[in-house]
Amino acid sequence: MTAAATRRSLPDLLAWMDRLRQRGTVHHDASQQCWQVLGHPEASTVLAEHTIFSSDVGDLAPRSAEIELFQRGNFLRIDPPEHRRLRGLASRAFTPRTVTGLAPHIADITSELLDAIGDRGRIDLIDELAYPLPVIVIAELLGLPAGDRPMFRRWADLMFDRAATNPDEPLTRLAEANIRAVTPVVRDMNAYLLEHIRRARSHPGDDLTARLVQAEIDGQRLVDEEIVGFVGLLLLAGHITTTATLGNTVLTLDQHPWAAAEVRADADLLPAVIEESLRLRTPFPRLLRRTSRAAELGGSDIPAGSMVAVWLAAANRDERVFPDPDRFDPHRSPNPHLAFGHGIHFCLGAPLARLEARIALGLLLTRYRDIQVATDAPVEQRDPWTMVSLNKLPLDVRRR
Repeated sequence: MTAAATRRSLPDLLAWMDRLRQRGTVHHDASQQCWQVLGHPEASTVLAEHTIFSSDVGDLAPRSAEIELFQRGNFLRIDPPEHRRLRGLASRAFTPRTVTGLAPHIADITSELLDAIGDRGRIDLIDELAYPLPVIVIAELLGLPAGDRPMFRRWADLMFDRAATNPDEPLTRLAEANIRAVTPVVRDMNAYLLEHIRRARSHPGDDLTARLVQAEIDGQRLVDEEIVGFVGLLLLAGHITTTATLGNTVLTLDQHPWAAAEVRADADLLPAVIEESLRLRTPFPRLLRRTSRAAELGGSDIPAGSMVAVWLAAANRDERVFPDPDRFDPHRSPNPHLAFGHGIHFCLGAPLARLEARIALGLLLTRYRDIQVATDAPVEQRDPWTMVSLNKLPLDVRRR
């Protein structure tokens, strides 16, 4: 297997986090000008204590008008009580019953995508399954044309596949570079989504966007500008996590053929395989918080107003919680990984991502008796400091 030479790899990130960990599971980093949190209990505390560790880090860098508009409805960056109001609306569309009811449709879409591949012996998992499946599902839920999915992918790639930057630079400098890079993308997204929202307001259908337009909270309806970031967040987060999980799990199984054999023999093991892959290849390796008041964490005193970087990828390899943490163990129990976060900002779409991954992987293993990562084509990875995911995963497959 080969990786694109210009890309930093997951082992690079793990080695870098190991060097950080040598300075303590919680410590101040003068170069990044923030507090680094690398331990599982400490990360869990930060994510759970939202009144102390705020999600509103909007002042990390100057923001453009486009970013301000997109952030209005982005409840990942909003604290209560506004967070409770917005997330409560979204939760209505992602109830366990609703998500479970999508299973037959997800299976149909997966089968159609695999049927389109036919009998070819070489496929690219990302292009032909891991990306189109979840984006079709979330686009349908939001009432967006699935035919626009090439544009959605371009947006996601530009947002989460940026050029490598120095991870030891101050967070403010990294944030400024990020704002410059994503502002044109956000401008395009805002315009597209505003048009979609206004169309849903004038000609409401039976999709989530139409329900958001009509929804009332305490007697008030959301304005279009609030719905933009809301729908944009669901669109992006509603597919990139599943895409990452599918690619990461297939890559992990290729690296551990004994586990692939086990899950083929016992399909009930598949959910545990997915969870262990999420632990070892955490899609979003880091979350940011800011202290609203002075806090004590892991034996360190953190002043008010401090930026806190919570490394989920490091917490998920904390040997205090996960014995032999670098070993892939689909029988690991319990497996309290933080790949989907924790607390009030726990990933709203986690049940849907898990369902999509389970169905798609199950059908993939059923259709092909042999699946191997190609040895003569590159596996293209995103920069793991931004997202642990794959852009290309060429597979050699043999049908049953």
